[in-house]
Amino acid sequence: MNRATLRYRLTRRCLVLLLLWVIGTAVGVGFRGLVNPATTAFMQERRVDLMEQGRKPDLGYRWTPYAQIAPVMRLAVVTAEDQNFPTHHGFDWDAMGAAFEHNTRHKRVRGGSTISQQTAKNLWLWPGRSYARKALEAWFTVLIETEWSKRRILEMYLNVAQMDDAVFGVGVASRRLFGVAPAQLNRQQAALLAASLPAPDIYDVNDPSARLQKRAYWIEDQMEDLGGTDYLSDIDR
Repeated sequence: MNRATLRYRLTRRCLVLLLLWVIGTAVGVGFRGLVNPATTAFMQERRVDLMEQGRKPDLGYRWTPYAQIAPVMRLAVVTAEDQNFPTHHGFDWDAMGAAFEHNTRHKRVRGGSTISQQTAKNLWLWPGRSYARKALEAWFTVLIETEWSKRRILEMYLNVAQMDDAVFGVGVASRRLFGVAPAQLNRQQAALLAASLPAPDIYDVNDPSARLQKRAYWIEDQMEDLGGTDYLSDIDR
């Protein structure tokens, strides 16, 4: 077999494998749009972290349907994490540009990821900033924006995002941290939970630092400026 033939066969096999992977991920994302996850990549990562710390790898996670999450909680998360969520198609280029400019001038890193990107990362990927992970994140973001409704994306994020040291999703977070069901969260509680999202294993919503409280106040003001819960009316339908 000459080199040209071998190169052709290898190229063809690689293309076939790539095509199968594309089809497989597209089918997998479609499946997850219908079936709620029992766990996620980030949950498994957290379990490993807990075991390395000599702690029990027990996580708090309980799926809560969208309709059973307080409207103020839905709005608080969108306000804090991705205010253009109702209108963008997975990527907020202005926010990403602003984050890049900020990070070149400051030591404290600011993220520019949308809720869609964060949902893709939490479900299937791993922490880090490598080009490979960002490329995969972009691919899965395109898939979920294509195959899921905005309501499903927000529902998924509210259920799989880390909201305390070993707690994922608003279903357990609302009960453990405030003693209420997700549907009963008030405006202040929702703003505190949303404010803690950048570092939920560090911030304490029951004894908020001045920094956390300041961000929660900002979120509440922004919720009002956006028009209240009506801001998500198109998604809620």
